Amino acid sequence: MQVRLQKFLAEAGVASRRAGERLIVNGLVEVNGRVVQQLGARVDPLHDEVKVEGRPVKARRKIHVALHKPRGFLSTRSDELERRIITDLLPREWSHLHPVGRLDRDSEGLIFLTNDGDFTLRLTHPRFGVRKKYRAIVEGRVEPVMLRRFTEGVEHEGERLRAERAHLVDANNSHSIVELELAEGKNREVRRLFESQGLLVERLQRTQIGPIRLGELPEGRWRALTAAEVKALLSTSAPSGKAE
Repeated sequence: MQVRLQKFLAEAGVASRRAGERLIVNGLVEVNGRVVQQLGARVDPLHDEVKVEGRPVKARRKIHVALHKPRGFLSTRSDELERRIITDLLPREWSHLHPVGRLDRDSEGLIFLTNDGDFTLRLTHPRFGVRKKYRAIVEGRVEPVMLRRFTEGVEHEGERLRAERAHLVDANNSHSIVELELAEGKNREVRRLFESQGLLVERLQRTQIGPIRLGELPEGRWRALTAAEVKALLSTSAPSGKAE
């Protein structure tokens, strides 16, 4: 399958797409022994020979990893304050993988890491509407009327937040357990939904992304996604899949 040359360079780790475009326009990229300066040029990653400034470029093997993020880890590849980051939990040779979306420091559960830009886009851009499920332990009693507000949509800090589904698992006067399903994944959306009702989330775990469940994956451990799982995720993230 052919891809745009600048996309190939980005996925090979040579440069970002924009920087790759500059390399092409400046005549620094060869395909099968010929300089290519057209931005619309396409290459076959498996069969074409690509060189940048005379050095061969090979396509990276695409890696897709599911990780059970513990609390206290940042969803990033680096931190100036040297706090714990999720790539600390991966083999050293995978330190270049980037997280697909985020879980805040105090949240836990399922998160993907990859070197596949298209995979990341399909799972994080709102237009694809990939659903994610969460389990929240909340201080105080959650009433059914609150859950109806969540699915109808609430305003919080000038932004509209909405859950696709909200289910009360258990409740007493001190704590409640709620399962929610979201499609957009706005910043701290689950916590902010409860904050809009004057409630504090004590513990938050993401249990599912698209068709992939956290399951029995132990905290702090990872596993590689299978080819079938990657295909299922990409199928779920088709633009028409918003109403999964």
